[in-house]
Amino acid sequence: MSTTVSPLAPKTIPDMPEIPGVRFATAAAGLKYAGRTDVLLATLDEGTTVAGVFTRSKCTSAPVDWCKDKLRTGTARALLVNSGNANAFTGKKGKAAVELSADIVAGSLGCPKNEIYLASTGVIGEPLPAAKFQGVVEDLKSGQDENAWLDAAKAIMTTDTYPKVATSAVAFGGRTVTISGIAKGAGMIAPDMATMLSFIFTDAAISQDVLQAMLSAETDGSFNAITVDSDTSTSDTVLLFATGRAVEKGVAPIQSIDDPRAESLRMSLRGVMQDLAHQIVRDGEGARKFVEICVESAESDASARKIAMAIANSPLVKTAVAGEDANWGRIVMAVGKAGEPADRDKLAIWFGDVRVAVEGERDPGYSEEAASAVMKQENISIRVDLGIGSGRSRVWTCDLTKEYVAINGDYRS
Repeated sequence: MSTTVSPLAPKTIPDMPEIPGVRFATAAAGLKYAGRTDVLLATLDEGTTVAGVFTRSKCTSAPVDWCKDKLRTGTARALLVNSGNANAFTGKKGKAAVELSADIVAGSLGCPKNEIYLASTGVIGEPLPAAKFQGVVEDLKSGQDENAWLDAAKAIMTTDTYPKVATSAVAFGGRTVTISGIAKGAGMIAPDMATMLSFIFTDAAISQDVLQAMLSAETDGSFNAITVDSDTSTSDTVLLFATGRAVEKGVAPIQSIDDPRAESLRMSLRGVMQDLAHQIVRDGEGARKFVEICVESAESDASARKIAMAIANSPLVKTAVAGEDANWGRIVMAVGKAGEPADRDKLAIWFGDVRVAVEGERDPGYSEEAASAVMKQENISIRVDLGIGSGRSRVWTCDLTKEYVAINGDYRS
């Protein structure tokens, strides 16, 4: 993890309220570096339901395979996360490591092995020395704290420069239900469901099928709408846990997606997921600019998304942003290469509120000075109107700087 915080980092950290039924503890197991906190254990009350979305990489990590299999049980008692080692591309050793990890946690907590969820982040291809968890598991068990959100977020960092937390609340009949989460990620970010991990918790009582429907619905507009470098990790994992403890204060369980409360809770979940997703982009390795890209009037929403991602992932667009160059020709290039329906002579482009191109050519009122002023800002919006349909999409990215190359040139050291 870096000692220099990203200039795009949030200026304040929210107060993270306790969520009944969730407790955290962290430890330094020495998985990669001695003395660095690298393990997180979250324990969950019995009856906690769980939902998940995962990377679509064809080279998934052993913990991803483990979680996808255990998700069929629908319940969870603990989450063990480590940084420094992704336990990916580790073959039979990787499978043995997740089995041992789960055995160690289940033995300590006295809960079923198939209710233990695992995630790992760090270097790919190095066997995970899971036996080291044995040396810290009792300290993790005894050190549980409902308020240790920042410690939990810090424990899962790799090249991140700051811990990522977010929280939201929704009231049902004057009784508050809370949704809070943590995330990590700064490079290898182009989720497709990098090294992106996010763990979200609520005290609401929600059936597993409803919980999964809510999480899946909100992924496309949050974690699947960001990119730092176009690379999808072997380890991308988002898990959502519902402890059900809100029942104790009179909030009845949500057992149907048609329950009106499910929609309110989903909107609250959306806020948390988008907040965490934006923080990942703002911590993009070497990033100095946060960029929102909106594509509208495309043939379809899916077409708009492909075009928006073509712009967001273009090294030429991203380096132009880094250089504060109002080079709208690179936007035209990215639209054209996306392989989606487009009409050159209907295309319009804005940098911020400055229209730079319209009807397939430079705007007659184009001002280099005004466009350049937009590019000097920390937060930049780029809007593209294709003029051929009603499809829309919005994605977020960052610039590409020399520091990104420096960070990734010696990442394994």
